[in-house]
Amino acid sequence: MNENEKFIHKLSAYMKNKRSNLFREIKKNKISYLLIAPYCILFILFYLVPVCMSIGLSFTYFNILEPARFVGWKNYVDLFFADEVFLKAVKNTFLFAIITGPIGYFLALFIAWMINDIKNSKIRAFMTLIFYAPTISGQAYIVWKYIFSSDTYGMANGWLMKWGLTFQPILWFEDEKFIAPILIIVVLWMSMGTGFLSFIAGLQNVDRSLYEAGYMDGITNRFQELWYITLPAMKEQLMFGAVMTITSSFAIHDQLAALAGFPSVNYAAHTVVSHLIDYGTVRFEMGYASAIATLLFMVMILCNKLVQSLLRKVGK
Repeated sequence: MNENEKFIHKLSAYMKNKRSNLFREIKKNKISYLLIAPYCILFILFYLVPVCMSIGLSFTYFNILEPARFVGWKNYVDLFFADEVFLKAVKNTFLFAIITGPIGYFLALFIAWMINDIKNSKIRAFMTLIFYAPTISGQAYIVWKYIFSSDTYGMANGWLMKWGLTFQPILWFEDEKFIAPILIIVVLWMSMGTGFLSFIAGLQNVDRSLYEAGYMDGITNRFQELWYITLPAMKEQLMFGAVMTITSSFAIHDQLAALAGFPSVNYAAHTVVSHLIDYGTVRFEMGYASAIATLLFMVMILCNKLVQSLLRKVGK
């Protein structure tokens, strides 16, 4: 028996041993596997399979009416070298993500920290609802459409004209230079989402005895308490909040389209998700849309990995 045959024999024996151990483990914990089976099936059918199909379709030309035709890397080449709107969408997406993501994350953490210090549980619950309300109310961003209406009935124009700062209505969502700043404010206003609730839950579940031990070990102020005790004790919530914040900051579209239009003036509010929806649901170029979705998916994974590696250093 030569070296290759020995290696193949050892590999075959190893794989056989692994399979037997796996089947033994499944049989031993069959009730647990049975309980998680519905979630696993749904995850595979509605998450894993669509992602794999999207990656596969990204290498094809597919317009739904005709069979998919393999085109290789053409969709990706066109995205970066022939699609100026996509490059502008990438710039807008990163602008919104870099500004609203970190600011929204730390703002949610800071507000949750302040609310957690309220002793009265009813007031604490009310304040949590107040800050969370814009997120759960769905169409709450339409309020900003009224505030920045481009006629004299808009609140912003009304105030500016009343104070003599302008003598004619400003076209807020028809002027490219105003669109991005206003939308950043709106997105930040709606950033108190699921991550905010996870911060509230994490802060309330920190063991109070840790604070007593910390002050005995030399902690002298609230910020040292936050850095050395509170944040390390709620790393799971910080991780979850980071994932939700990154996902939402890279996936913004609905509120931008409702306020600035779709497409917006000179594509000032056009994001990667907007481009994806344009090609996927308007033009029905599913291969091209799948390439956009695949790139967005990869970028979100990389950003999540980066943020998680940074959060692991908290409290060290």
